[in-house]
Amino acid sequence: MIEAGAKRRGWVVGGLVFSLVPVFYLHVMSAGQLNPISDVISDYVFVDNGTGWLAATSLSLAAVSALLAVNLRGVGRSAQWLIGIWSAGLTVATIFPTDPTGEPTSMSGYVHRYAGAVMFVALPAAGVLIARQFPALLGIATTATVSSAAFLVSHVSFGGFEARGLTERVLFASLYVLLFAIAALQVRRTS
Repeated sequence: MIEAGAKRRGWVVGGLVFSLVPVFYLHVMSAGQLNPISDVISDYVFVDNGTGWLAATSLSLAAVSALLAVNLRGVGRSAQWLIGIWSAGLTVATIFPTDPTGEPTSMSGYVHRYAGAVMFVALPAAGVLIARQFPALLGIATTATVSSAAFLVSHVSFGGFEARGLTERVLFASLYVLLFAIAALQVRRTS
């Protein structure tokens, strides 16, 4: 019989992989409609069927992250809470969509932005806390932290050049690597 922890880890890894499928589909389906250098991932809500596909990615990633937080043992409550905050931020950002670029920011847009800022700080911070106990994660946690800072800074336009989309995609890639690494760490610790 497979122990409950091993089943949860399997769900975490499977859920992480599943959450990538809709967002990859959106990138392929909307080629030519959005610029991956300047347009953020949240802008996929404005392409055909984008809201549902993006919600599938965000909500599955939020659920799997919450499961990962519950499954963590021996990393401290702070790291678990920070992953929970990341998960909650993803959920809130999904419920409150962004506004189209160039339009006035609505209440939903403000909630989306602040939820994004919180979640993009919370998960890298959790990675840094976990890396204190498990130095193998330090490089990944540092990359996620630097990527998060770059994305937040990219909201300032430098001479008309905007790279928010690019920095956000680098950030999400580093966050996925971090989540997979934390899940793998848990597998090694309990084997």
